[in-house]
Amino acid sequence: MLSTRQLRYFVEIAECGSFSAAAERLFVAQSALSRQIKDMEQRLQTPLFQRTARQPRLTAAGEAFLPRARNLLNELIKASEMASQIGNGQLGTLRLSHSSTVPMSGRLLRAISEYLDHQPGASMEVVKLSSEAQLEELIEGRLDVGLLRLPVLRQREGVQIVPLYSERLLLAVPPNHRLAVDKSAGGIELAQLRDEAFISIPHPQRGGLSYLSAELCMRQGFFPKAARVVSRKTTQLQLIQAGFGIALLPESMQDIAPPDIHFLPLADPDCLSTVALACRQSPTALVQHFINTCTNPSGSGLARESGVSFNKDIG
Repeated sequence: MLSTRQLRYFVEIAECGSFSAAAERLFVAQSALSRQIKDMEQRLQTPLFQRTARQPRLTAAGEAFLPRARNLLNELIKASEMASQIGNGQLGTLRLSHSSTVPMSGRLLRAISEYLDHQPGASMEVVKLSSEAQLEELIEGRLDVGLLRLPVLRQREGVQIVPLYSERLLLAVPPNHRLAVDKSAGGIELAQLRDEAFISIPHPQRGGLSYLSAELCMRQGFFPKAARVVSRKTTQLQLIQAGFGIALLPESMQDIAPPDIHFLPLADPDCLSTVALACRQSPTALVQHFINTCTNPSGSGLARESGVSFNKDIG
């Protein structure tokens, strides 16, 4: 098997036109250069150069071999550069998922845009998955980054979850709802929702926004009453619009909501929902670059827009 060093020596001699000039350019002894070429010729069982008194000339075999040797060296250089770029997080596809209550809008889209601007060799594949499915996909290595809402009830080994930013919860009600008509100047008290039908009820083994909403209601002495049709997905916006019930939703959900849904402020300023980033322990360079973008308060990403301190303890 020929070595890359031999290929490089052969190409250099052919381009320089002499063994001495090639040896000088390669910083090797001319005798060592000659030994490597002789070894090549023995392995190929044919001479590559005609040795003359003036300068070596390529044989027919050498003429045919030269362009292919150049191509092999060029491909090796490209492969090495690609491996280095991938290892440094400059090249590759980042597989990102978000839960249905973390909409791809506003600040998140701007953070993604900034990340791609600074990583021209990177691309991104975005899917929507539940928080539980995101954790499973991270463990199995089919996902790089997850964006979900706290709380997460079942932490998975090998996955770290780091809070990113918090945003206000608002009361989403259908058109012509009594609370939309008779707005309270100081915001809606959660106790006023005791008899309302909620279209999002928590699963006993799942966390997320519906779990947080139920927890806030229970602090006021009641568990949210389930509407006749419930959902924990983006479809809850359509259910609210159709008049099936109400929900506590994060402020960013206004970006994707139908225009006739009313979002009303809550009286309690502590009604906040936190978005977190999930990734595997010891993230790759590609993932770490995305994390750095999200947690960089001097950039145009999430930290600067949220006004909330980010946890930068990742990786």
